[in-house]
Amino acid sequence: MATMEQALHLVQLLEAELIQRGRDITVHNAFYRGDHPLKFASDEFAKFHGDRYRDFSDNWTQVVADSPVERMTVTGFQASEETDADKELWKVWQVNGLDADSQLGFLGSVVHARSFVLVWGDPDDPEIPVVTFEDPSQCVIAYEPGSRRLRRAALKRWQDGGEDFATLYLADEVWKFSRPHLISDGDKSPQMADVDEALKRWKPREIGHEPNPQPNPMGVVPMVELPNKPSLAADPISDVGGVIAMQNAINLLWAQLFTASDYASFPQRVILGAELPSIPKMNSEGIVVGKQPVDLAKFAVDRVMMFNDKDARIGEWQAANLLMYTGLIEVAVGHLAAQTRTPQHYLVGKMANLAEGALLAAETGLVKRVEEKQTWSGQGLRETARLIALARGEKGKAQAMRSGRVLWKDAESRSHAQLADALLKLKQLGFPFKWLALRYGLTPTEVADIMAMRMEELEADPVTELTRQIGGGPPTLGNEEPGLDDAPDEGEEPAA
Repeated sequence: MATMEQALHLVQLLEAELIQRGRDITVHNAFYRGDHPLKFASDEFAKFHGDRYRDFSDNWTQVVADSPVERMTVTGFQASEETDADKELWKVWQVNGLDADSQLGFLGSVVHARSFVLVWGDPDDPEIPVVTFEDPSQCVIAYEPGSRRLRRAALKRWQDGGEDFATLYLADEVWKFSRPHLISDGDKSPQMADVDEALKRWKPREIGHEPNPQPNPMGVVPMVELPNKPSLAADPISDVGGVIAMQNAINLLWAQLFTASDYASFPQRVILGAELPSIPKMNSEGIVVGKQPVDLAKFAVDRVMMFNDKDARIGEWQAANLLMYTGLIEVAVGHLAAQTRTPQHYLVGKMANLAEGALLAAETGLVKRVEEKQTWSGQGLRETARLIALARGEKGKAQAMRSGRVLWKDAESRSHAQLADALLKLKQLGFPFKWLALRYGLTPTEVADIMAMRMEELEADPVTELTRQIGGGPPTLGNEEPGLDDAPDEGEEPAA
């Protein structure tokens, strides 16, 4: 068990790591939402046009992040040495609304390089633990030295109203702290700054009759990390981080295209060898007293201009070629698609007369990308299922889930006709109906309902149903009289 000083020291260390990660999280979140400051521009361009394009962004970052998440759907959990999905684990998943919230967790992992899942028992309902996906800006996990899986401690820190809250999760106990939420002010005196620092120190949080610290009945840290693109030595990698540079280049190209369109998209004419036109200036008596220049804006409206100078001539500058910019933008988007394995028809939108096979081939990179993420997230979700079993007091199921697996919906996108044709061929090879139904994309719960419906049909009309199952041949129920085809051949002994 940790002492108060040890717990506070852990909170401070984990909070410092959380603050350091928060810088990248803020940038990645801004780019995902389309908040892109104009980069790579010269000082002169930024000075005159920076404010003009402040709110503009051609946001490809969101498409890159959303494309794998929309194909990551959990359909169930299966313990080791079991042939069916676990109904109780799926019930906990559904009651906690994780069929929807899991998409938020996967998106957080793709955008911010990691997300988290927290499991804790519910005293009001011991059968349904509370399971929540957590934002990476609020959570951090400390691992055993040399391990990427054995968790030593976890911290969740968040703000609510005028207070900051922190909960430290250890394998044997849970500590809860709070402090006033203060906004730093650089104009404060050193004495007031010291007062702020004293107020910002974490203090134990009292919640009714709940002990602090309280024991952790699960015996393990109840928080799990879902990394994106993990590596052996470095931190996980965000899918958004590698897109930012190309996204900035695309935004700059658009800004330059808009500027060229505004200033040089039409032919520009210049008048040479002529004085600026003027008109006589008269007094109240109608006597010419001078000249005044003509307002050139009037010529732009009237589309007529006259010169009396004998050497006057008109020159012309051709309009700018804007296709150069659009070609560069298409190349940049193509590079972005190749680097992130996002199908180009997701980004460019050109799908003229594409065969279904060609479309599937174009999505091969995305499918492999999704399957990789399913592998990385599947390890964390399998541990989440183990934590759910521990929170329910089912140590046997928790042990079985250590080598269990997470069931996912097929990452490949196919038409119903193509999928049905493939499943029919697999059925002819002998694959069981239940496996085919799961392969079709149904959840284990839906498959169980279909199996029950099939049994009802079999009980209602067994002959017709069995005939249909064997492809229209005569039913074999085991009690038929032998027909003419069953009679022994000449010289053959009758069957016993």
